[in-house]
This record gives sequence, structure tokens and C-alpha cells, in this order.
Amino acid sequence: MALIGRIIVIAFAVMVASVATGMAIAMALLGPQWHAFSGDFGERFVFWGTAFFGATFAGAAGLLPLVILIAIAESFKIRSLLVHAAAGAALLTLGYYASGMSNRYEESIDRPPPPLSREAEIAAAGGVVFGLVYWAIAGRKAGRWRERGAPMA
Repeated sequence: MALIGRIIVIAFAVMVASVATGMAIAMALLGPQWHAFSGDFGERFVFWGTAFFGATFAGAAGLLPLVILIAIAESFKIRSLLVHAAAGAALLTLGYYASGMSNRYEESIDRPPPPLSREAEIAAAGGVVFGLVYWAIAGRKAGRWRERGAPMA
């Protein structure tokens, strides 16, 4: 029974973390223009549409690796905040590079391309947000369901 409850908590944590990641990606993409938002319906629609795309990308880009990482964290009782943040950053950054969206190469005569593009930085920051939110909801109690008499909350 504890395992079923834990699976529900993990699924909820992944959904909430995906939404938080989508909002972080939307803020990163649309943040420089935030002062221009006047509260118009179209602007809010664009913001939440971008947040929805970011959340969908965060969930879809790494679903299978995410399940594997969650299983490892639960098996070895990994409860570290830094490990969850680093794993989220690595997962979303690798998902960004594996998706093929990073192949935009613009030749510039003046300067070489940066070692890490702005989009890759946004993906890494979104991964950190994913890891932190997941840890706050489910990661800090990883593996606790196997202990006898341990409270789940």
C-alpha cells in the first residue's frame, strides 16, 4: 500500500515540476519583454502557451530517462537536494541537445559561436527548477516507503 501511495506522490511531483519548469522556460524566453506586457489577453495567451510548451517539452524530452533516474533515486534512497538539481539540469540539457534543436549554427565572421548557447542555458536552468520542485515534493522522502513504521508525510 505504501508503494502505491509513493507512486501517486511521484506522479504528482513530476506533473507539478513539469509545470514549474514550463513557467521557468517561459520567463526565460519572454522575460526581457516582460515590461512591455500590459495585461492584454493575447500577451497572456502567448506567455501561458510558451509555459505549456516548456512543460510539455520538459516532460516529453526525458520521460524514460526520468523514470530510470527516479527508480535509481528510490532504490538507493538518494535524498540530496544538490543531486536532484544536478540530475534535472543534466537530464533537460541532454534532452535539449538530443532533440536536434541545438543544431542551429550561424556562421559569424566577427566572433566564434559560444561554447554554451542561451537556449542550452535555459534548458539547464529549467532542469534545475525541475529537480528542485521534484525534490521538495517527493525527492526528500526517497526510499522512505520501504522503511517499517516510517511516516510518509
